[in-house]
Amino acid sequence: MPKRFVVAASEFTDLPRFPVGFELAEALTEAARDLHGTGTPDDTMNTAVTLAVRLLPDAEHAGISEIQRGGRLRSLAWTDETVRFAPEPRQGGHTPHPDWERLWTTPVVRTDDSEADGGGNVLSGLGLRSALSLRLRADRRRLTVLTAYARKPQAFDEDATRIGRLFTAHVSLALDSATVREQLTEAMRTRDLIGQATGILMERLDIDAAGAFESLVKASQRENVKLRDLARRIVDANSAAGGRGVTER
Repeated sequence: MPKRFVVAASEFTDLPRFPVGFELAEALTEAARDLHGTGTPDDTMNTAVTLAVRLLPDAEHAGISEIQRGGRLRSLAWTDETVRFAPEPRQGGHTPHPDWERLWTTPVVRTDDSEADGGGNVLSGLGLRSALSLRLRADRRRLTVLTAYARKPQAFDEDATRIGRLFTAHVSLALDSATVREQLTEAMRTRDLIGQATGILMERLDIDAAGAFESLVKASQRENVKLRDLARRIVDANSAAGGRGVTER
């Protein structure tokens, strides 16, 4: 097995200490501004991987991946093609990142040298000797993990890990904010769409708002279609018909 070790959260009682002075504080503040200035969760993650390479000493590549219970992996953001598929099993006998399962119970995992003890994993197959994996999100079903990679062994020391922990705290907050904004935006769009569909049914079926909404809900259940998708279909059909001839049972 590759030489590696898991860093427990208890080792970070001194997290507020800045290893390289106030320059780090300024860099993290600027990174936080960039992260919170993004519009969507995807934008936040793409910004985060770029910033990770700038902030973490010796980092050459970075990616964000989702790990589901049972071992299913999915890449969400990456700095370049080298690490786009780094989390995923590859042909030729390579196995996935050997320690990511431990991230369910510990927030940080470092791999010192993926080629130690013969390698044979995805990282060594890509020529990536070191990895620093930091948990961003976790629930019962999935983990979201930011990983920095380097081509030299033992690239990430305790200072790099501290910086990574501080940085991912900012990423997590920004990602949560972007997710809430996206959900609120979608809720507003859905409400407007359902309102339009309800108005169309009121006019076409000569019923009140409650009856139109009930008709919409029943049609959604009957056709096993999400309410917003059915509403969009009604609105689109009404637009295509020039506002005439739309009916819904």
